[in-house]
Amino acid sequence: MVGTGASRCTWVLMTFETVRYNYRLRPSRTARRHLCEEGDRARWVWNQCVRRSSEMYEHEGVTISAGDLDGELTDWRNNDAGWSEWLAAGSSVVQQQAIRDFCAARSKALKDFATGVARSKRRGLPRFHSRHQSQPSVNYTRRGFNLSPDGRLVVAGGVSIPVVWSRDLPEAPTSVRVYRDASGHWWASFVTRRTIEAAPPVGRAIGIDWGVETTATTTDPVFDQPHANHGARLAKKLASAQRKMARRRRPRNQPPSKGYVAAREESARVYQQMVWCRRDDAHKWAKRVVDHHDQIAVEDFRPAFLAKSTMAKKAADAAIGETKRILVERGRRYGRQVVMVPPAYTTMDCGVCGARAKHRLPLSQRTFCCDTCGHTAGRDRNAATVMVVRAGFVPASADGVRPTATHTTVSVGVPEAQAPGHRQPELGIPRL
Repeated sequence: MVGTGASRCTWVLMTFETVRYNYRLRPSRTARRHLCEEGDRARWVWNQCVRRSSEMYEHEGVTISAGDLDGELTDWRNNDAGWSEWLAAGSSVVQQQAIRDFCAARSKALKDFATGVARSKRRGLPRFHSRHQSQPSVNYTRRGFNLSPDGRLVVAGGVSIPVVWSRDLPEAPTSVRVYRDASGHWWASFVTRRTIEAAPPVGRAIGIDWGVETTATTTDPVFDQPHANHGARLAKKLASAQRKMARRRRPRNQPPSKGYVAAREESARVYQQMVWCRRDDAHKWAKRVVDHHDQIAVEDFRPAFLAKSTMAKKAADAAIGETKRILVERGRRYGRQVVMVPPAYTTMDCGVCGARAKHRLPLSQRTFCCDTCGHTAGRDRNAATVMVVRAGFVPASADGVRPTATHTTVSVGVPEAQAPGHRQPELGIPRL
């Protein structure tokens, strides 16, 4: 805005991210039947896409496009086959979205293969979905659903479903996926957009060392994350449900009984309770850490090797990987400086003078004693201090980094001022 007065145009920086908000559904018997039928039709379209894609590649050496599959979907819904009337009775939005999901999955698999992604991390080509081994899942775009004034989800076909609104949506959703999990609960996953706001600076740094007895040991004992033992607490209840499943299992090639399905859902609910408890603890702990610290040095710990050790059960119950992921994502979202530090020699280096011990400390030795300066601390507490020093958060020079550092720490968070409507690509988490 141009003028001679005192007022002038001011650009307000708004940074957004696309996220999913999940809510529990309470569908009636009619709504459940409708969703299951839509899920069967979407699964049928998916399987037809898998078949046609395989045939086109085997006979002609090309991959069929989404547009060609859309054309074939029209033929499937309008031909004289016995299933055309059944398919045409469903929503075309759900069936077209099944084609989009298939093409996206196939593109990701081909991209991983072309770029040489490791086989263990590579996305496989889409496969047939079995009716007995897959749960109903339907995806509605903006044309296929709406939210009524009283907060109910109305999907294509005029079916109204009550939603348990545990929190408000930040903006109007662009799509929703309605699905049933292994425990028999129905969920709605809305795709929406929310604003990212940087947390206020507090001028504090923290180092985090992962472990089994204590999930996270930090430089400040107030922010330690103890092992909650949710798996051990629910082990008896889970064993009872699994024994019930074993008693009700039928021989192979026979459909499962209603009692077996009920026992399987009961077992899945116990597993789900474990996951929810671990995730809830991780979110609450990560919020405390991010709210009270500007700089976070995180051990780049890979817990996969623990699955082959005697600590496998307890390590899995600690959910180290999930907790680390939640912490890093929250730190990035709120503009904190997060640095991943390799765990090599963190238990042998002194957090005060930096001297390295001549021998590795056995796991039974839980206290670190420095032979050079005499510093004594807990093994994991000293390792957390080493994380902070290696990340450059405790500088030994006036330049803000340690003299031996060979990297530059990058602030991961909300970018500086930029043009309105433009979104700067996200920076990765720096690793030493």
